[in-house]
Amino acid sequence: MVKRVRSIFLSDIHLGTRACQAGRLLEFLRAYESEQLFLVGDVIDFWAMRSRGIYWSEDQNTVVQKVLKRARHDVQVIFVPGNHDEAVREHVGTSFGNIRVERDYLHTAADGKRYLLVHGDEFDQVTRYHKWLARLGDRAYALLVHLNVWLSWLRRNLGVPGYWSLAGFAKRKVKGALTFIFEFEEALARHARHRGADGVICGHIHAAAQREVDGIAYLNCGDWVDSCTAIVEHLNGTMELVHWQATTAPAATSSLLGAATPAAEFPEKSSPPSPQDRIAA
Repeated sequence: MVKRVRSIFLSDIHLGTRACQAGRLLEFLRAYESEQLFLVGDVIDFWAMRSRGIYWSEDQNTVVQKVLKRARHDVQVIFVPGNHDEAVREHVGTSFGNIRVERDYLHTAADGKRYLLVHGDEFDQVTRYHKWLARLGDRAYALLVHLNVWLSWLRRNLGVPGYWSLAGFAKRKVKGALTFIFEFEEALARHARHRGADGVICGHIHAAAQREVDGIAYLNCGDWVDSCTAIVEHLNGTMELVHWQATTAPAATSSLLGAATPAAEFPEKSSPPSPQDRIAA
């Protein structure tokens, strides 16, 4: 049964790469309809396509067609580019296929609360000031993708249940990664407060979350490489973090009033995605 919501927020889809879980995203889009669709950066991975070649599956093509179709049928579609599709930032203020490109966007929810939409790479010191290191990390991520495919195959053949993510393991165990995430969240919250917003909705670090940071609602969409998560706004303005579990029904993982739910703490998934570590964000 299709679920009607007011808004859908997606980020870090990484179309054009083998890591993109376009099939699961299509399942999610078929399960949810909305009045507004917000694409919060890294929708298309130009970085990977330039360095490793283009991988474009039928499912990825269908994702693009489905988004364009919604834009043609009275769904407001806003695209806030990220660092992997930063070339689109040259077209801020214009529209293509009824999709509006914005540097950032202030969204007013049904309950009157205002949320600042930014991808978040501007608040990542590595991406902003050491792009060569970020690109090196992108190549390291490609190796992780390859390794995780083999690890998933081995686990299946050994009868080990569930999916184990290299990215999730790193985020849980590496102190530096956790410190980065906390600092990132705090920086976004400060920026949202400076802009007069009640909350911020972002992506970039592939760590889905919904929590309050210093009185500001912090919502990270996660990604469609590892966690397969999205933010939805219900008709009454309530925000919800949804973890798509490749089933016929959506699985809600938290609400705005609930506890924080980082991607690393989600239940294990039945179908193995390829990992995306923070360094490749």
